[in-house]
Amino acid sequence: MALTENCRTYQTPKDSGCAQSCSSDVVELNVGGQVYYTRHATLTSVPNSLLGKLFSAKKDVSNDLAQDIKGRYFIDRDGFLFRYVLDYLRDRNVVLPDYFPEKGRLKREAEFFQLPELVKILTPDEYIHGDFDEASQGSDQRLFPASYLDARDRRYGFITVGYKSSCAFGRDADPKARGTPKIFICGRVGLAKEVFGDTLNESRDPDRPAERYTSQFYLKFRHLERAFDILAESGFHIVACNSSVTTAPHNRRTDDRYWSNNTEYVFYRKYSLFHNNIQPVGPR
Repeated sequence: MALTENCRTYQTPKDSGCAQSCSSDVVELNVGGQVYYTRHATLTSVPNSLLGKLFSAKKDVSNDLAQDIKGRYFIDRDGFLFRYVLDYLRDRNVVLPDYFPEKGRLKREAEFFQLPELVKILTPDEYIHGDFDEASQGSDQRLFPASYLDARDRRYGFITVGYKSSCAFGRDADPKARGTPKIFICGRVGLAKEVFGDTLNESRDPDRPAERYTSQFYLKFRHLERAFDILAESGFHIVACNSSVTTAPHNRRTDDRYWSNNTEYVFYRKYSLFHNNIQPVGPR
């Protein structure tokens, strides 16, 4: 596999007084706009990997890798996740932050760079229950692959419920002139789908991966109490609440004003819930 149009061995200036031998082992890479400096030995530490093949002493790297305007080798991949690829090449292990939502994408990077051992590290041993797609379509069985609900940080978390409503007040204002209230859902996509199922409207943020976060989903119903019941039945508890009111002139000739109310409720589900074999109940 060739990365055509894609990574420069760092050369010090001729007048720097440093011999070529002291700089030829340092490689400067531009990965998706992120600049990295690393040793040639690090890139070739796994000989059968893509980087090991590209930077092999037997191969002319310049034939396969494009350079950016500063002469750095350019690799058109995720620049943020490449740091973990380098960590693995250095230590044969990778330590991810707590609540790391990019594990699926990092696994894809490991596959691209042909690092099978890193892929194994990032791959759960088994599936908890079947197919995520069934759950995302509102299945009451709540089936999820281990890649989503494996470890410590998948089956618990926060969901924020936002309620927005508006109305006009004043001498000439119509008391029935109210804006349609909406209930917004913010949080991890997979968790929101598990809890609210087919009552969730995803039209503002379609095709969002399960491990990513969203603030654009909203519910198809308008009653906050129903949302609270669903969350309670799914094992969530409210931990915070915040409300704000804004106003603006509704009619320049009168004192009528247009009021908007925004309230947010933050819910949390503990990890221990699922280790006590208490299963959440789906939305009704």
